[in-house]
Amino acid sequence: MVRAEDLHRSYGTGPTAVHALRGTSLDIARGELVALKGRSGAGKTTLLNLVGGLDAPDRGRIVVDGADLSELGENGLLELRRDRVGFVFQSFGLIPILTAAENVGVPLRLRGADPRERDERVALLLALVGLTEHAAQRPGELSGGQQQRVALARALANRPALLIADEPTAQLDARTGLMVMELLRTVVRSEGVTALVATHDPQLLDLADRVVELNDGRIVAED
Repeated sequence: MVRAEDLHRSYGTGPTAVHALRGTSLDIARGELVALKGRSGAGKTTLLNLVGGLDAPDRGRIVVDGADLSELGENGLLELRRDRVGFVFQSFGLIPILTAAENVGVPLRLRGADPRERDERVALLLALVGLTEHAAQRPGELSGGQQQRVALARALANRPALLIADEPTAQLDARTGLMVMELLRTVVRSEGVTALVATHDPQLLDLADRVVELNDGRIVAED
């Protein structure tokens, strides 16, 4: 599903430049749940952004679901992020004035999905994350764990091949975070999605198929 080869990414120039990735290579099989670990600044978020097409490497090659990102162009990358990659961030990123159901339906509206298809998909996803009874509530009326579950459902709306999650439980307490991570694993299995998740939480690493450790922009260990 994902092949990243010899990725280099720096920010700034000269002696103050930050070398976020230094020759990182990673392969992820279809249907695999891979967790990235490493201290802050190790390069986890940079790697996620490159694989998700949010940023481009200074050097190296990335192939996602058969598409070489360097060959897509801006419109191609927009389509990739819309149709084939789902994102979950630690800040939830929900639209405050929309209900849970409306938030989940945003990607489908952007794609121009048929309203009936959209409503059926939203209902299915809300049921999958256990929030059917909260469909009409807005983010401010939901707990942090519930908001993250809405964000997860939204990320799956367009049936992405790849799910990218950057510290999805960082703003949650340990118990709620574990529940969300267990749900993420269940959803990955039921939806047939490949997932790449960055996390600091050692409890959550046990739920992954494989753990990849980054340090100073390089992969230093894989379990």
